Amino acid sequence: MVTYESITVTPASPHIGAEIAGVDLTKPLDPRQVQEIHDALLEHLVIFFRDQPIDFEAHKALARHFGELHIHVAGDGTHSKVMADDPAVRALHFDANSKEVSGELWHTDQSVAAVPPMGSILYLHTVPPNGGGDTMFASMYAAYEALTPRMKEYLKGLTATHDASRGYARTATNNLPVSVHPLITKHPETGRKVIYFTGAVVTKINELSELESNHLIAFLTEHCAHPNFQVRFRWRPHSIAFWDNRCAHHRAIWDYYPHVRSGYRIQIRGSKPIAAD
Repeated sequence: MVTYESITVTPASPHIGAEIAGVDLTKPLDPRQVQEIHDALLEHLVIFFRDQPIDFEAHKALARHFGELHIHVAGDGTHSKVMADDPAVRALHFDANSKEVSGELWHTDQSVAAVPPMGSILYLHTVPPNGGGDTMFASMYAAYEALTPRMKEYLKGLTATHDASRGYARTATNNLPVSVHPLITKHPETGRKVIYFTGAVVTKINELSELESNHLIAFLTEHCAHPNFQVRFRWRPHSIAFWDNRCAHHRAIWDYYPHVRSGYRIQIRGSKPIAAD
């Protein structure tokens, strides 16, 4: 258990999620606050902030405390748009004209990239008036730990192919990547084992036959979405969710049509996923 002095940390569930208070993200952070926010992220996988009307500069400043900014590998898509003057900032705006929304399936961000982002920071300034538009998060530590010893041993050493064309629209300007990552990874900071998997974009478990691969993908898709591993965040205007993309899945709920849900996301550059021992 981590002790915090400059912030207040209130856990939201047994496995994942905590709300952070006692800090103003519209102002520069001191080193102790940065360290304790970092510690809270590692302990709780996703952290939530309320009443933080940040602008782009404050948003980027928060992200840069934890690494360089990550540029989305697929460019503009049907779900979100790169800001014209800053490719690190993506606008996520959904309203009565939206045909679909970003992130409706369980996933980890940009697993199709050779080097996926370490984390994502999503700020919403406008949310549906009567609730809705929640984001769900799931711990892939808990998902791994819930496996039987025999299944853990079976998954060890397997790799998965993540294909961007399964999750992103192809355009004349983007170059959709295909990447291979270990199925069981080791978090580079905590050392804990993680199921690293996105059912929406994984096309094959490479060491298996097609039939075996398809059944294992189906099992992992169901297993990783078990409610015991989850927390659900209800947005309010000017809320922020900051998640550790290396060990947390998330899913956006589109139950608010035709109302508006709008904000911005910035991602932090990560490192290549490491196979667990």
